[in-house]
Amino acid sequence: MSATVFTLPVWFDLGAVFAFALTGALAGIRRGYDIVGVFFLALVSSIGGGLIRDGVFIPNGAATPLLTDARYIQVIVAATITGALFGQHVKRFHRVVALIDALGLGAYAAFGTQKALLAGLSVPAAVLVGVINAAGGGLLRDIIVREEPLVFKPGQFYVLTAVAGAVVFVFLSVHLNLEPTPAAFAAIAFTFAFRVLTIIFNWRTAAVAAPETETKA
Repeated sequence: MSATVFTLPVWFDLGAVFAFALTGALAGIRRGYDIVGVFFLALVSSIGGGLIRDGVFIPNGAATPLLTDARYIQVIVAATITGALFGQHVKRFHRVVALIDALGLGAYAAFGTQKALLAGLSVPAAVLVGVINAAGGGLLRDIIVREEPLVFKPGQFYVLTAVAGAVVFVFLSVHLNLEPTPAAFAAIAFTFAFRVLTIIFNWRTAAVAAPETETKA
């Protein structure tokens, strides 16, 4: 991979954090949580993947920028308040939120994969980190509310689109030696298109069939 590094524009990063936080806030409101519970669901939904990335897979002894930059917490607070005050109206814009989510999914998959590669992780491990960076927030959210994680259940392609984005980034940046920034933009565009097509055509995963047990005569 080239020595240059792909970085997320701060306005894009904050916008994606807001959208992810809003989905978490709405989930808390649906479950009847108070404002504290709604805020913490918004928090883990928005930056949970990054916290897992920096706290578990690539710890470097420094605090993650997600916690050192006050704007991230401010954006999450804003999403919490928006969900609490305008939750019913926000639902009308679910398609807009879904589009932002699709953009963020590819961006975080590429960014997390790149960060893992720069930290010296192997390519398969880097892809795993990229996927967790993209979808880990939703996983943490479901664990906290004691639900089976949605990412484990049959449903629309979501984690698979993040996997595709991470793989595209690795293929372009590592195997084709493309500069990280154009490789990341290509991965984001591919992931976005894949996710949008998934929503339009309702492409879904299927449950793994349990093996049939033989019955004794």
